[in-house]
Amino acid sequence: MAEVRTDAGEALLSLEGVHTHIGQYHILQGVDLGLPRGGMTVLLGRNGAGKTTTLRTIMGLWAPSKGTIRFDGRAIGGAPTPDIARAGIAYVPETMAVFSDLSVRENLILAARQGPMDQARLDWIFGLFPALKKFWQFPAGVLSGGQKQMLAIARAIVEPRRLILIDEPTKGIAPAIIEAMIGAFAELKRETTILLVEQNFRFAASLGDHVAVMDDGRIVYRGAMASLAGDEALQTRLLGLSLDAHQ
Repeated sequence: MAEVRTDAGEALLSLEGVHTHIGQYHILQGVDLGLPRGGMTVLLGRNGAGKTTTLRTIMGLWAPSKGTIRFDGRAIGGAPTPDIARAGIAYVPETMAVFSDLSVRENLILAARQGPMDQARLDWIFGLFPALKKFWQFPAGVLSGGQKQMLAIARAIVEPRRLILIDEPTKGIAPAIIEAMIGAFAELKRETTILLVEQNFRFAASLGDHVAVMDDGRIVYRGAMASLAGDEALQTRLLGLSLDAHQ
């Protein structure tokens, strides 16, 4: 199957030969990845392949030991995380990282670093995640796991972002919430570029435009999501399970 490549000069985000060491462990071992502008690119791979490390390295939480990371042509590898955030990149970690003792409203106020929240944008977020309006004045700690995930994503998009990195948004979430999130993500990717790490292949396949598969700290496959979703043999070879096995 032909691989779809993205010219690093045209990519919004590009990683070229990126290595990351965490202590004595060599996690990323020469990652090459280009993200087209717009839509959603899904990063797949078995547990321990290096997906979360890739997101954290892009975000500056771990510094690359070798290689180049460019965002819109500007080198950001090893830059301080606040500088990377100010460039227009948001990160939603697997841990969600909401403030449980603060209300939904206060969580979003803290995330709006440029000033008061824009009401029109807030109404748009409520359209994506209606539960946040319902629990607006409630402490975030009383929300369900799925609602906390919605709040974590809302914090990332309370101001317009050029790129959003999202790690495992469906992990531990009830199926009904996952279905609701599909619609929200479909709308969100019309506004911005998304790099999504996800283990739920059916969720990823329903939303992804492009896909990259990691194994042992390297990208081993890049292409159109539709091509991977339609090829059970390739799914099994790359991921160990076909899409049908995720039903």
